[in-house]
Amino acid sequence: VNELYVDDPDKDSGGKIEVNLNISLPNLHCELVGLDIQDEMGRHEVGHIDNSMKIPLNNGDGCRFEGHFSINKVPGNFHVSTHSATAQPQNPDMTHVIHKLSFGDKLQVHNVHGAFNALEGADKLSSNPLASHDYILKIVPTVYEDMSGKQRYSYQYTVANKEYVAYSHTGRIIPAIWFRYDLSPITVKYTERRQPLYRFITSV
Repeated sequence: VNELYVDDPDKDSGGKIEVNLNISLPNLHCELVGLDIQDEMGRHEVGHIDNSMKIPLNNGDGCRFEGHFSINKVPGNFHVSTHSATAQPQNPDMTHVIHKLSFGDKLQVHNVHGAFNALEGADKLSSNPLASHDYILKIVPTVYEDMSGKQRYSYQYTVANKEYVAYSHTGRIIPAIWFRYDLSPITVKYTERRQPLYRFITSV
């Protein structure tokens, strides 16, 4: 059974959402890759390193970034960029593949077909190497209640994206991979129900 309602179902999380990001940039060295986090509460963190790992690819020419971090429940963004590098490269190549982007706890539930990892497999390897990428995310709180009444909380998301080469009056702006997010006021609830006996009999 599916329901929609307005509420924050996960009030015990302290106003935080856990994020899991796994992304490969096959043409950018690991020492140049960093994660920056910003939001409307004033958070501005450049080069986030807690619970993150960078794995060299292609004999060191590329990098796979895996990060686990939290965001506040307010609009904001996190982005993969070279902003935290000691020296900025001349032409950073932001072509990439997203292996995973998910929010909250993973729900491994049969018959729940949601967009919990909507960007899995997103491939931008053939994009303009100098382009920035904007992923616009609407994060949707999600509750799953099993037959015993136990509830688990997670987040689905919808996504739109664009890519562009940005310029200012001083020249081309350093490209980045942006994930700009906002939270939906609507919560989706899945409630598990036991299958009626008559339905079971008619399906045998």
